[in-house]
Amino acid sequence: MADDERGTGSGPGIDSWGRHETPEERADRRWSDLLQELRVAQTGVQILFGFLLTVVFQQRFTQLSATDRDIYTVTVLLGAATTGALVGPAAMHRLLTGHRLKPETVVVASRLTVFGLMLLLCTMASSLLLVLRLVVRDSTAGWLVGVMVVWFALCWIVLPLWTRHRSASRAR
Repeated sequence: MADDERGTGSGPGIDSWGRHETPEERADRRWSDLLQELRVAQTGVQILFGFLLTVVFQQRFTQLSATDRDIYTVTVLLGAATTGALVGPAAMHRLLTGHRLKPETVVVASRLTVFGLMLLLCTMASSLLLVLRLVVRDSTAGWLVGVMVVWFALCWIVLPLWTRHRSASRAR
């Protein structure tokens, strides 16, 4: 768990970045930040999932190979799972509002969001594989999807972790 999640710091109500906030204020701020992040991710997921749901109704869908139909099925299921994970924090918040569990809600919702983003990476890879198999040779499609997965991992995982590590190294 990150320092911000634990709320550790140099004194009562002061976290490690010098903010003067109570645990409740910190939870409110972190919840607001999380909602902004979810708005960005949810929009993209909803558009992608909507397009995926329409594919089966296209005339050429029946011409897909069995492998492509399997990839499509996995992609739709991944899209549904991604949607569930990224909408989950809103449902969680709604069901727990008024129970004085905001700090706990924020921690669990944050983890669910990270899991949703990993599912989104899988959904994007599967979607790309399905489309690229129809456009280029299968072996080329696999390589292109691999390159894109590496790109997503760099943008979504490696760069943030590297930034956090670099910041922690400078703070020492």
